[in-house]
Amino acid sequence: MPQTTPYSSKFNPSTYSSSHSHRQPVEENYGGLHYRDNKLVSGSLEALIQLLVPTVDYYPDRSYIFTFLLSSRLFLHPFELMSRVCYLCMDHHRVGDPQTDKKRIREMAPKIVQLLTEWTETFPYDFRDERMMRSLKEVTHRLAFGDELSRRAMQRLIQRLLRKLTTLGQYEELLATSSATAAAMDRPLALKSKPQLVRRDDCVLNLCDDPFVFAQQLTHIEMERLGYIGPEEFVRAFAQKRPSDNHKSFFSKRKASNLEAYIEWFNRLSYLIATEICMPVKKKHRARVLEFFIDVAQECFNIGNFNSLMAIITGMNMNPVSRLKKTWNKVNTDKFDILVHQMDPSSNFYNYRTALRGATQRSSTAHTSQEMIVIPFFSLFIKDIYFLNEGCVNRLPNGHINFEKFWELAKQVSEFLSWRQVICPFERDRKTLQYLISAPVFSEDELQLASYESEGPENNLERDTRRSLRSSLSRM
Repeated sequence: MPQTTPYSSKFNPSTYSSSHSHRQPVEENYGGLHYRDNKLVSGSLEALIQLLVPTVDYYPDRSYIFTFLLSSRLFLHPFELMSRVCYLCMDHHRVGDPQTDKKRIREMAPKIVQLLTEWTETFPYDFRDERMMRSLKEVTHRLAFGDELSRRAMQRLIQRLLRKLTTLGQYEELLATSSATAAAMDRPLALKSKPQLVRRDDCVLNLCDDPFVFAQQLTHIEMERLGYIGPEEFVRAFAQKRPSDNHKSFFSKRKASNLEAYIEWFNRLSYLIATEICMPVKKKHRARVLEFFIDVAQECFNIGNFNSLMAIITGMNMNPVSRLKKTWNKVNTDKFDILVHQMDPSSNFYNYRTALRGATQRSSTAHTSQEMIVIPFFSLFIKDIYFLNEGCVNRLPNGHINFEKFWELAKQVSEFLSWRQVICPFERDRKTLQYLISAPVFSEDELQLASYESEGPENNLERDTRRSLRSSLSRM
């Protein structure tokens, strides 16, 4: 494969399509790489690593760098890849003459810095591994041998990376503190103290009665949490599913990810919505809360915040809420019915996917930050990636890596990254944000009992269930 004419400048995963024309595709092979119509479709791991490595007259396309760095961790540890890339960049072609080697490093240095910049900017969490940081510092030291400007660029790169990792650590500490606080607040809500809470009529409306402001605060939380999800976590999501295929994966020993924390946020929001609806004793107050959250859901849809929208719908469709027929009868549900239809799971969420495409198109032509917001229904996004993984093999029968699969994976993840980088333009409401993050929520059993206390059982089965719940929760 001629290094001077890299294939990767010919296409980008964001525009990649798996469909082909009716003409016979042109198949080509170069040094362990297989192309179809000038598109890389498979290759040996060694050949793919070689394609990542810049030379004096070649630099890999950014789309290839992202795709390979994203997928390579299924086959070797990032530290192993870093070691091999550094060797190929700096040692493989050394001739032993100090002047010649110094000249070569000077010529290569800007491209080495560029490659490592892309790696640290896009996959900074790889460098929480001390071995990765040692490799970076070693490269910085080696570049000083040939190019002072590149050495300084590497120092700036490391400083930016350390700031990112520090911010990540602070965010994870904040998440842990918030989770612990919420858990501590939930326990005093055991039944012996809960009748006063269930029967009160003060609610979220006393905190914020503007659906648009409430939806904006939900969007703040969504976008902040999305922003901390590393693209490699999408590979981690299914790398653990088949450990026999991924025995070199380093994910299995790591703690819960920011991706998992984001899914937990969805569950918390759903239960918070249900809690607020079931808590008021008076029917008219429950109806007001229902109407409020329907309006919030509508504002989330307008913003492009589909994850909060789905969490609200999920909370309102929980049995403890849906059974409150007398409350629902006091509410005009036309708007809610439209939103439910919009997120209908039938035909593989066809309506939602259409709306998502519309929001994505709006984002691509936006003139304001608000128009750029796209927050996907995240569980479905993960499900799509999971089925992409399950539906395609990682390796072909000849042992080559199935790069067609990873182009498609990179396409989906890179779209997510474009959504993640938008800055939330809304003003923060500190009290509402604090409430959303830390307000206590009822468990499933507690919700069910609160629902029965709000609107009594309708049959013997429900009466028995209420009696059982009262008994079991009173012992907590």
